Amino acid sequence: MSSFEKLLKSYQERINRVLENILPRDDSILSSAMRYSVLNGGKRLRPILIYLVGELSGKDSDNLDILAGAIELVHCYSLIHDDLPSMDDDELRRGNPTTHKKFDEATAILAGDALQPLAFELISTINTSADNKIMMIKSLSKACGHMGMVGGQIKDIHSEKILNLKSLDLMHSEKTGKLIQSSLETSGILVGLSKSTIEALKEFGAKIGLAFQIQDDIIDIESPSSLSGKDQGSDVIKDKITYPSLVGLEHSKKRAIELSEEAKKILQPISKNTDNLSELADYIVSRKT
Repeated sequence: MSSFEKLLKSYQERINRVLENILPRDDSILSSAMRYSVLNGGKRLRPILIYLVGELSGKDSDNLDILAGAIELVHCYSLIHDDLPSMDDDELRRGNPTTHKKFDEATAILAGDALQPLAFELISTINTSADNKIMMIKSLSKACGHMGMVGGQIKDIHSEKILNLKSLDLMHSEKTGKLIQSSLETSGILVGLSKSTIEALKEFGAKIGLAFQIQDDIIDIESPSSLSGKDQGSDVIKDKITYPSLVGLEHSKKRAIELSEEAKKILQPISKNTDNLSELADYIVSRKT
């Protein structure tokens, strides 16, 4: 295991401890579904981004943990809803039954509904200025809304209207990229980075967000369920529009690598050590899960 892989693992373990503590612990079915959905594994990419941005400032605190936990709750809420029969209709998530399969559809919907406001409640408790809180809440709200995850999801549902890469890139930027960008932006706001640095990080986030989604499309084809934790080939079976379906597997791999390289170039003018963010860009397009 490389030193960077060890760093990723340490941040994954850190956010898992945070999530364990911030989720409700009562024995209700709703709390059980919330905990099942969130604590059921995962790459924890978005919290890792928050911690890596924290590194740029040389600051580390419980505030980063709260923000990282909030962002991951929003991500998990979106996964619960994406998996629903009326959406992507998936039966496996992270190698386990999806929330609506483990419980039932209504409980899954409500578990997702409960995770999202809990995220914003957590941000309200962060020890920072009111202006910072407002900017962070605005960033995350936009990432969730009609030009963010929800907008991207409805484009995915009506993917028969996606006829070219421009339309596909827009869907991916909304469904996946906006929350990745918000992770970088909110962390930059919290630790006091300059506006120019935050803007560069958002551009970096747009590149790695698209690269991440293209690599997901590739994984759907190449990685067995035992490795990916999802039903292999589900996109093909559902006749979904993906990068490989439009331009082929090899061109998709090439495009993901190009985006990773473009992302790393965006970091170069930043007058801080961005080595770990650069390594993350490489990791995103080399992963098999």
